[in-house]
Formats: sequence, structure tokens, C-alpha cells
Amino acid sequence: MRPRWQVISALGVFEILAWGSSVYLPAVLALPISQDTGWPLPWVVGGVSVGLLVSAAASPRVGATIAARGGRSVLALGAVLLALGLAVLGLAPNLPVFLAGWVVVGLGMGMGLYDPAFATLGRLYGADARSAITTLTLWGGFASTVCWPLSAFLVENVGWRGACLAYAALHVCVTFPLALLFIPVGTGPAAASARRDEPIAPSTGEHRDFLLLVGVLVLCSTIFGLVSVHLLTLLQARGETLAAAVAFGAMVGPSQVGARVLEMAGRGRHHPMWTMRAAVALTAVGVCALAFDVLPIAAAMVFYGAGNGILSIARGTVPLALFGPVGYASVMGRLARPAQVAQALAPTVGAIVIAGVGTAATLIWLSALSLGAVVATAFLHQSRMDHPN
Repeated sequence: MRPRWQVISALGVFEILAWGSSVYLPAVLALPISQDTGWPLPWVVGGVSVGLLVSAAASPRVGATIAARGGRSVLALGAVLLALGLAVLGLAPNLPVFLAGWVVVGLGMGMGLYDPAFATLGRLYGADARSAITTLTLWGGFASTVCWPLSAFLVENVGWRGACLAYAALHVCVTFPLALLFIPVGTGPAAASARRDEPIAPSTGEHRDFLLLVGVLVLCSTIFGLVSVHLLTLLQARGETLAAAVAFGAMVGPSQVGARVLEMAGRGRHHPMWTMRAAVALTAVGVCALAFDVLPIAAAMVFYGAGNGILSIARGTVPLALFGPVGYASVMGRLARPAQVAQALAPTVGAIVIAGVGTAATLIWLSALSLGAVVATAFLHQSRMDHPN
């Protein structure tokens, strides 16, 4: 087996390009696409929602496949599908073909974003995968930092179609070989257990924990999906100029990475549940501060970004700690579906809520969701204390 640093570094580059060419792509390309083609901007942006819904539908099967066979072939196929889908986007003659391209991209997302990558690491390293998952999220935190400027450069020089085709080429020439050359077949401790043991039916306590964890992830994914699309609108409704809103929004990314660095510095000395509790608490502080104007906007953005940053870590490490390495890949696949559905629907729901009740009420609603996540996490923590592993 290759050294861990090689596997994690390869997956890190994979995740940067996978996120940058899918979820983060419309942030730069949506307006140029709409202006060039005349397609309605909401439909162009809605391609991401299509992709997330397809990814959600595929996630349980992806998790089960990784549990049975390892992640190398799944990630490699994900790279191929991302390349194919992006090629369809770049060549699309009309909006239906464009949206069909997002269906293919969505399949690639389901096989190439965090959840299958976490499942792959869990299968390779078993209970020792926590540090690998944490390091991988640090790599992934640079996806927008790397790909937004790259996308802008490509749009400026080769147009939005050329940008999509360039990303397709990067998947063929970079992510696909990385998956095949650096991701082991799956001969780790968890893989050996998965081959040796039959799936074990979950206990009542484990089933309750799973449902609570689903609830936390759905609530947090709804918040993230809405805020990521409507943050500038919410800030401008607070009286900020567009330039100021963009500057405040830009603080989220560095806050995510900074929080992940601090989590990594802890070297796993605390249980992952404390990471999750910190994540939802920081997110709640940020959202509530924005809603009730109790902190400067800059501070609210730092809290929100920090919470969202380490939530990505908790999303991978808490299931490993609660349910163990055997079956971890399958659990990740089952957890991914409801969270991705929530994230896909959140922008549309957010637009309806903002239009219906206004931005102030929308922020209060987001605060209620964030506090609900805090409560659900507290119940999950208590449930774990009642039946520790």
C-alpha cells in the first residue's frame, strides 16, 4: 500500500478539481452562460441542484460499492463521469442538453466528492482514518481558492464553453490517473473486516443515533445551501453595498480553512462528537448574530465559516466513531442522500421564503434551523453517552 501522505495528497488534488468543476462552477460561469445563450439564469444556476439530486439518488449505491470493492474504481469512474458531463455542458446546443449534462456531472459528484472520498479512507484505514479525513478536508477547503480564479481566467480567455472543456480535460489528465495510480485497491483493516464479516443489524440505539445524525446534517445542509446562494442578498438587505457584501462573504473561506487547521492541530485528542458540537454551535452563533445584529457582520461570517469548516470534518469522523469502520462506507452513502437533497432544494426554498416573508424573517428562520441542529446534536451526544461503543 502507498504511504498515507501520497494517498491523501492525491485525494486532495482530486477533491479540489471535483468541487471546483461542479458545485463551485456556476459561481463564475452562470452569468456568462446566461448572457451568451439567453437561457434564464435561475435555470442555469439550477443545474447544480439537478446535479446534487442525482448525486443524492446515487449515494447509497456508491457507498455500498465502496464497502464491497474499495474506492479506487468508484473514484476513477467519478472522474470519467465528471469529464463526460463537463464536455456535454461545454458543447450543449440548448438548455435541455445543458441540464442533461448536469445529470452526468451529478453522477460524477456522487462518486467523487467528500462522501465517497471519506468512505474510501474509512475502508483503507479503519478506525485510524480520522486524521486522514481531517487532512483531506483541509485540501478541499482550497477548492474555491484555486478554481474560482482559474474559472475566471478560462472564461476570459476561452469562454465558458472552453472553461467546461478545460475542466473535462483536467479530469481525464489529472484526477482519473490520480485515482488509478495512488488510491489502493482497498486492502486496509476495514476492508479485511468487510470481507470477513457479514453486515450486522443496527441496535435500537444505533438506529436512533443514525436518525439524529441525519437530522443534524439535513438542518446544516439546508442552512449551507441557502446561505451559499443568497448570502449577498441577505447582507445587502442589511444595508451593505454589493462590494461590502462580497468582502464579508469572502471571509467565510479563510475561516473554514483556519478552523480545520485548528482541528488538525488537536491531533484527535477529543471525541469527534465534540467537533460536531463545536461546528453546529459556531454556525448557530454566526447565523443568529447576523439575524439579531448582536455582533459585527465580519465576526458573524467568521463564526459561520468556522462552523461550516469543521462540520465537513465531523461529517466524516462522527459516523466512523459512532458506527465503527465495518460498514462505514455504506453508512456514509446512506447519510449523504438526505443531506444532498436538502442542499439541492435549499436555494429554491430560500428564494421562495425571501420573496414571501422578507430577508429579516428568513434570517430568523435560519436561526431556528441552526438552534434545532444544536439541540439535535446535544441529543445525539447524550444518546452516545447512554450506549458508548
